[in-house]
Amino acid sequence: MKPAVPVLLLACLPLAAQVRFQQNPDSIEITIDGKPFGTLHYESTAPKPYLAPLRTASGIIVTRRFPMERVEGETRDHPHHRGLWFTHGDVNQVDYWANEPGSKGRKGVVRVEKIHEAKGGNREGVLRATFLWVDDTGETVLREDRTMTFSSHPTMRILDFDAKLTAVKRAVFGDTKEGFFAIRLRDEMRERGGTGRMINAEGKSGMREVWGKASPWVDYSGTLEGEKLGVAIFDHPQSFRHPTYWHARDYGLFAANVFGLHDFFNDKTKDGSYALEPGKSIRFIYRVVIHPGDTESAGIGKLYEEFSRKKFR
Repeated sequence: MKPAVPVLLLACLPLAAQVRFQQNPDSIEITIDGKPFGTLHYESTAPKPYLAPLRTASGIIVTRRFPMERVEGETRDHPHHRGLWFTHGDVNQVDYWANEPGSKGRKGVVRVEKIHEAKGGNREGVLRATFLWVDDTGETVLREDRTMTFSSHPTMRILDFDAKLTAVKRAVFGDTKEGFFAIRLRDEMRERGGTGRMINAEGKSGMREVWGKASPWVDYSGTLEGEKLGVAIFDHPQSFRHPTYWHARDYGLFAANVFGLHDFFNDKTKDGSYALEPGKSIRFIYRVVIHPGDTESAGIGKLYEEFSRKKFR
């Protein structure tokens, strides 16, 4: 008879690869391989849903904590930069981007309508939800059907983000740099005064070469708590107006935005606006990769090529 495995030894064995969700009244906690990854927040006090804080596979938080928390020494600019979020600064001249309570101008909100699925799994977990983009008169302008797929990986954290926006009423996406699919990183990863550096798919680096340029991906890497790491956003070929332009700043913000052409080109003759008629839809598909090492050592170019070949139904 084989000897029994001691209980203490069993407790020390690594957990099988897995993605798990804990659903709360106004949030969903995401755990990957037994470690917290982040939380999807959609409480009524927040003007939009957001994921925060986000962590590396080793447990280091990569997103800025403000405005959800106040950390000593952390910057407190742009209070609308909440972790990872997906909104735009001009839809029918209503701002869904810089829409914190008490801010000036016409502000809309994005509210959860229904969480359809929060299904964990041994290799990946899927979150499906519907959100409504509601203007300042209380009318619903857009319906957002979102699927987020979280994958287990030994060294990386991978999120596939697939959102279909359908016009409930005519929705005009205005030409502004203030959007669209965005992450605000910790101050230590900034280019300006931090350890960070942005690189795009064409090998251009630094904000001056990356901001406002079209590219299928951007990676923002630096050092946090002594660990070299990075965060990349990929734009899938099936996304609307692929390859996207980038609202990528040296203070830790970077965002995919296909609508901000006159800002990006500094040319008022350019027009990136788009009118979406009632019942019509546009779709955006992104991947976020939180990885160890820099752009080259993480093989970001190869990872993008693999992602670009994936077919989304």
